[in-house]
Amino acid sequence: MKKLLTLVFILSTFCLFCQSKIVRGVVMEESQKGVFFPLVGTPVYWLGNPSLGAVTDTSGVFTIAMQPEYNKLIVSYLGYKSDTILVKGTEKLRIILASQNSKELSEVEITERISSSSINALSALNTKIMTEKELFKAACCNLSESFETNPSVDVNFADAVTGAKQISMLGLSGIYTQITTENMPDIRGLGSAYGLSYIPGPWIESIQVTKGIGSVANGYESITGQINIELKKPEITVKKGEKVYANTYVNSFGRVEANLNIATKINQKWSTATLLHGDNMQTVMDFNKDNFMDMPMGRQINAINRWKYENKNWVVQFGGKLLLDERFGGQYQYNDSLSQHIGHQKVNLPELYKIENLTQRGELFSKIGYVFPNKKYKSMGLQISFLEHNQNQSFGGGLYKGNQQNVYANFIYQSIIGNTNHKCRIGTSFIEDKYFEYFKSNGISNTKYSPLKRTEIVPGVFGEYTWVISPKLTVICGLRADYHNYFGLQISPRLHGKYDLSEKTHIRFSGGRGFRTANIIADNFGYFISGRTDFFTGNYEIDKYPYGISTPEIAWNYGLSFVQDFRLNYRKGNITLDFYRTDFEKQVVADIISDYTKIQYYVLSGQSYANSFQAEFNYELAKRLDIRLAYRFYDVQTKYISGWQQRPFISKHRFFVNASYETRSKFKFDATLNWNGPKLLPQTVEYAQKYSPDFITVNAQLSKSFGSEQKHWFDMYIGGENLTGFRQDLAIINAQNPFNQGFDAAQIWAPITGAMIYVGGRYKWK
Repeated sequence: MKKLLTLVFILSTFCLFCQSKIVRGVVMEESQKGVFFPLVGTPVYWLGNPSLGAVTDTSGVFTIAMQPEYNKLIVSYLGYKSDTILVKGTEKLRIILASQNSKELSEVEITERISSSSINALSALNTKIMTEKELFKAACCNLSESFETNPSVDVNFADAVTGAKQISMLGLSGIYTQITTENMPDIRGLGSAYGLSYIPGPWIESIQVTKGIGSVANGYESITGQINIELKKPEITVKKGEKVYANTYVNSFGRVEANLNIATKINQKWSTATLLHGDNMQTVMDFNKDNFMDMPMGRQINAINRWKYENKNWVVQFGGKLLLDERFGGQYQYNDSLSQHIGHQKVNLPELYKIENLTQRGELFSKIGYVFPNKKYKSMGLQISFLEHNQNQSFGGGLYKGNQQNVYANFIYQSIIGNTNHKCRIGTSFIEDKYFEYFKSNGISNTKYSPLKRTEIVPGVFGEYTWVISPKLTVICGLRADYHNYFGLQISPRLHGKYDLSEKTHIRFSGGRGFRTANIIADNFGYFISGRTDFFTGNYEIDKYPYGISTPEIAWNYGLSFVQDFRLNYRKGNITLDFYRTDFEKQVVADIISDYTKIQYYVLSGQSYANSFQAEFNYELAKRLDIRLAYRFYDVQTKYISGWQQRPFISKHRFFVNASYETRSKFKFDATLNWNGPKLLPQTVEYAQKYSPDFITVNAQLSKSFGSEQKHWFDMYIGGENLTGFRQDLAIINAQNPFNQGFDAAQIWAPITGAMIYVGGRYKWK
């Protein structure tokens, strides 16, 4: 808290120092019906010096510093008559441009290569936008495979049996990163174990990855960052959207996948879209010959139907999602027809360690937005969703049954205070989670907390104030107050800022507090695929609090980001330097370090932190040849009951290289190299604590596009993952005795399968 107060004091002093007289205004057009619309991206500059200018934002708003030697502004926009405005002071300007009706302009085409991923230049938050072009650099079958070309997000297997993947950001598990779909909570609670596979890649339009503490408007759970997924939209316009999008995929491991997106514009007000996904895996793979399947067999069926209504100032969206996910893995026998299992004819394998999982998930959602007429800066929106998640899983002699029912609502009102340099967002939110969990370990556990039932109710209010102090400095101050029915009142202050040292040099800073409820089973499911005994340490009121833990996890995150844009040989590039630190006030730890025979759960009071530093370099090395280099350093320490320890399975050092090249004939080649430094491995029954070796993985893809991007477009691709073939041979410790205490399938530090080749095709009909 002291550190954040110090940051606020320094910032306030700096803000007062940096204030200067500025001109504020909004640029709009008037429709034939008399409705005003903002003109986005309109250049505004001083007559006599075009270099002293600004560009309107998404609300048509601009700010520009006063210049003593100039008093006239030029406002020009293609297709509209330019206007010259006499500026007498710092009053707010309302500029309406007239359409260029007097003469028909000939078509002018201006082209520039747009980067496939970039930092949002207008935002004070450190947000990188990954477009569809970036996602096409890899197969991206689902969300977990969408970050291969992003050095900020790590994706690893949670264990060697279930096939579940987990992400990490800023050196900490993905449970501290808020994952949303179109700014509505998505992968959380019981869905966190397998949730990264629930969003198919062909459904994704773009991904926004925000480092550091998130906005108060999106909730209280964002600590290390936020990942927001924008799905394909129902609307179809000249510049975006497609009526039909189809994708097929097959790989050398036997996985087959198909996707179909269909969008229909019913009339001027209504449009709808249906997104379909199906995949199937029926191949037994065992690279290291330990009689365990390296990847589970199974299938997934996934569908979304969504509708959109637009009428003047109203926008309404609603729809539903359905998911069925089945997995079967573990030990196998070659003389059994395992494929019959997925067809619900179960195979009798009496002495084998089996993994079976069935997940059923359904969701209804709605978004309602209203923009006030003639006041485009003023709007309000309501988000509502209902979710039910059912999961049944058996592993060895263990059993897990989980059900989560979620209700979510979020109302946001935004406007200005006096002028557009003072913007505000206020709102209220409500979350209700009903959990039922039954857990039985492998028969050697002393667990005393099943079945588990709890209902969490969290109403909250929030406010966010954006102050454009000068054209160079923007500050966002946010505050949340949430009342948790178990943990009481929780206050979450947050601060973001952006200062432009020059047109091409930007500094962003952030700090704030977040909290979450630990879901100890879903958060640590991979650890249960072992022979460890699991139990709590300490005297907890089991019937009063979730899992008997009387506190949420609470952490402060603060950081600094520096971006330098440049042009070298007429080609664009940038250098980014980031540093973030996360300090925990309270943290629920699943300790597998202190005792190699146990999983011990307890609450840390402080004594845990994560430091993250990353340097990234992006440049167009030659025409249509882009390179991305990154180095990352993590220092993640926790004070376990056995003492201070580095967090296991985390590389302190990582080096990343990505190169992409596109020919004039529409061939595209992409390659990514990752060097991972050594990782700390916990002690086991057979091995003392040690470090893994470093290793290198390489992914690559070659694609060829056919047709016109404006009409019909077809893309064929072939690629490979882990082309170096490096894999962790001893993926499962004591695999020959899976029902004994020495068995452990959760010590995963590298790929567990060899090289994989895939082919596929994408088709778009505009």
